[in-house]
Amino acid sequence: MQILVIGATGYAGRRVSTALARAGHTVLGLTRDTTTPAARDLAVNEVTPVEGDFSQPETWRGHLEGADAVVHLLMDMSDPVGGDQRLFAELLAAQERDGRRRHLVFTTGISCYGRTGLPLMDENTPGNPDSPIGFRFNLEKELAASGLAHTVVRPGFMYGGPATTSMTGQWFAAAEAGNPIFYGDTAKRWSWVHVDDLADAYVRILEQPEALDGEVFVIADDQRLTALDMQYTAVRAAGFTGEIALASAEQGGMMQMAADQDELVSSAKAHRLLGWRPRHASFTDNPAQHYRAWKTAQITAR
Repeated sequence: MQILVIGATGYAGRRVSTALARAGHTVLGLTRDTTTPAARDLAVNEVTPVEGDFSQPETWRGHLEGADAVVHLLMDMSDPVGGDQRLFAELLAAQERDGRRRHLVFTTGISCYGRTGLPLMDENTPGNPDSPIGFRFNLEKELAASGLAHTVVRPGFMYGGPATTSMTGQWFAAAEAGNPIFYGDTAKRWSWVHVDDLADAYVRILEQPEALDGEVFVIADDQRLTALDMQYTAVRAAGFTGEIALASAEQGGMMQMAADQDELVSSAKAHRLLGWRPRHASFTDNPAQHYRAWKTAQITAR
């Protein structure tokens, strides 16, 4: 299968692209600049970097030719709704041009649920429309109504590897700077997933895309620590021995506000239909190893 990965040089994108290539697929990784270290790393892992700016469909439209599937792992912060709507339109237009029904694996996330008050959420839990990023549930509905072949993935909070956009990476960096801050409700708990376990879920979905058309999967492990305890584990691994300052979610910005509640989910459906099981039990099993991976990534990126 030939697969175009949008967001291929991002945190999850690099691991997902590599996992798909190792599974035997021909993988094209969309990037604005094919000469960057991240793009070169894709090539080392047998992913072909292809140039294009997601916000300008005319720059990547040609990469849809020959594609059997598209994996979308990017949220365009400058236009998060319009960008995804343009992607749906481009896929529909390509289908009309050549009759090829490309399968879109569309990524959102568990913070889309917002504040539901439920102890455990799954694929059938309705999102709270007041969530700052609840619009992503609306995009899922638009995708379902479009007629495009698709599967939706809602990952938990990611950790592991370079942790470039992971909350754990932010915690490591703040610990090294000597000013870790926890934003929002100190009792909240989040579901997590190792980035390589997440990548495995995409591989499993694209092994049987036709059978999974229209399905939604929550992908997360079973760790249930409070986010504050997780942060303490991270900052201690980075050598910080002081106390973590507390601040409001509003002070942390939109993404902190979006995640300022319990976000515990069940991946029972992924266990049942995909045979997916996390190989990494918990961030807290080896925080020193995760810190070393993040630190090494910081050094090599310079």
